[in-house]
This record gives sequence, structure tokens and C-alpha cells, in this order.
Amino acid sequence: MATKQIFVNLPVKNLEKTKAFFTALGFSFNPQFTNDSGACMVVQKDSIHVMLLTEPFFKTFTTKQIADTATSTEVLLCLSCESRAEVDDLVAKAKAAGGTVPSQPQDHGFMYGHGFQDLDGHLWELAFMDPNAEMPKQ
Repeated sequence: MATKQIFVNLPVKNLEKTKAFFTALGFSFNPQFTNDSGACMVVQKDSIHVMLLTEPFFKTFTTKQIADTATSTEVLLCLSCESRAEVDDLVAKAKAAGGTVPSQPQDHGFMYGHGFQDLDGHLWELAFMDPNAEMPKQ
């Protein structure tokens, strides 16, 4: 069975600024699926991609209104990280590239997380799961 791929589609106001933002965080783009209307950001080669689509192009895929990220949340995107340091590093890079940090880091012992909002207000959570720890029982 072939490996499944996921393509998360997000509307963006300014594609070039958005590409520069995510490039500053260390992401690359697949030129085969990138043009003036959208960019294919590679999260995990051959399996996880984020399609950053200009709002007019995004609207061709739905009849619904685009969520106003200043007042609502349409999705929480969570990326795993290999360490607490990687979580903190990506948050620092996002802030330096013009993103915002709406909350403080959370340390649950077995999991450490923090996050940022990109230039379009999409929420990106970053999490490190300690492979040697157990989730507390409820």
C-alpha cells in the first residue's frame, strides 16, 4: 500500500511574504506545485505538505467564507519536534520573522509545547513528546 500524503490548504493574504516567513523558519517549497497563486510548503518530504493559497485562489475550492483569523480559529496545526530546544527555536524564528506568540509554553512533563501565529493568523502548535515519559492517568 502506498504511503498516504496530506496536503493542508491555507488561505494567505500575501504569498511572497508568507513564503519568506516560512523560509525563515527553515521550510522549503516544492517548485513543481508553486506559482503566483499558491506555494507547496514541504513539512515532511513525500508525505506532509501545506498548500499556501492566495485568498482568491483558495475561494475557488469552497463556497464558504474564509475564516477571519483575528476573531476565530479555523484549525490548529500541530507539528512534532525532536526536542524542547527545537520547539523554542521555531517559536523564536517565527517571532523574529514577524509572527506572534499568543501564549506561554506549556510543560506537561510528558509533553512540552508552544506555538505561534503566522502572518495570516493561522495557529501553529509545536510539541515535543518525551519518548521515556508516560501520560498521567486521569
